[in-house]
Amino acid sequence: MNADTALTPFRIDIPQADLDELRHRLAQTRWPLPVPGRDDRTDFSRGIPLPYLRDLAEYWRDGFDWRAQEAKLNEHEQFTTVVDGQTFHVVHARSADPDATPLLLSNGWPASFVEYERLIPLLTEEFHVVIPSLPGLGFSTPLSATGWDLARTTEAYAEIMTRLGYERFAAHGTDVGSGITGRLAATHPERVIGTHLGADRVWLGLVGDKFPAPGDLSDEELAQLAAAHAASAAERGYLGMHNHRPDTIGPALTDSPVGQLAWIVEKFKRRTDGGYRMPEVDRDQLLTNVSVSWFTRSGASVAQFYYESEHSELDFAMASGVPSGWAVFDAHPLIRRTMDPWRAIGHWSEFAEGGHFPAMEEPELLAGDLRAFFRSVS
Repeated sequence: MNADTALTPFRIDIPQADLDELRHRLAQTRWPLPVPGRDDRTDFSRGIPLPYLRDLAEYWRDGFDWRAQEAKLNEHEQFTTVVDGQTFHVVHARSADPDATPLLLSNGWPASFVEYERLIPLLTEEFHVVIPSLPGLGFSTPLSATGWDLARTTEAYAEIMTRLGYERFAAHGTDVGSGITGRLAATHPERVIGTHLGADRVWLGLVGDKFPAPGDLSDEELAQLAAAHAASAAERGYLGMHNHRPDTIGPALTDSPVGQLAWIVEKFKRRTDGGYRMPEVDRDQLLTNVSVSWFTRSGASVAQFYYESEHSELDFAMASGVPSGWAVFDAHPLIRRTMDPWRAIGHWSEFAEGGHFPAMEEPELLAGDLRAFFRSVS
């Protein structure tokens, strides 16, 4: 780690020229020619439908108020700090209670720290909330070098908590953030009070890949798992590009705001029973997330994180000695059957609501589960 451990106060202040350029680029979008019969704005079977995308782009250009969203984000204390040569952006929402438990929140992509915006005020009565951004995502840019994978990022997050004076802390993660949370407990078990993971049925696509499948699944369960794998395969096109060709997709995401809008927003469509439903997230929060990525040019750089992690020998890890809790949204019976076949996880909650972004979709449910779990292990 580097010798400079300074925490530099930070406020988001996007130049007006950047806002004007975004509106100009959106106005000059070169749209695809419509395909006859593809005019249903709710049909995401081939990706994001053009009528839906055009409506959202028009709102982003003429209706969305970035300055209002920027002011809301700046209500929280923020700082940057350099770890191992890389600048990290961190939100630090302190509780009024000086003895509150430090809680590290880790997110993945296509979300950003904006994912936790609605969750923060629901937690600060009991927690000092800390939200770092992945290297190359949001204001943790530009990338300082290659090699920023999941394992290296985990060590950087641990260092950030040290710099804040938090020797012991709780940890929660979703998406890639779940991998960081698990590795923190595995590599720093003496520091982690407990880990809490936000999951959904998308995780079934990882069974047999990142996680071993139980050997005693019934024929019906195997059929359900095969269907989940098929659904996951249809959703993994972006992952192939991020994991193996980030330099190819990067320029398009940096040069075209509508291209980046389609790339990100399509990932917010949750899969349910083999179909799609519209994202249960606030439109302005969704566009704030997209805007952060656009203004920081991190559509390209965050893809490098995926490449580095895919080609690293170190990947997901869990610590059996650290208390663990799971909150599963858009729940499916196979998730616990495959992820916790021995019922070893003491705190397991399932919700029919929500999906892959519970802090955006169901912040009250997630906050309640976080409070209940960490009260039980503190």
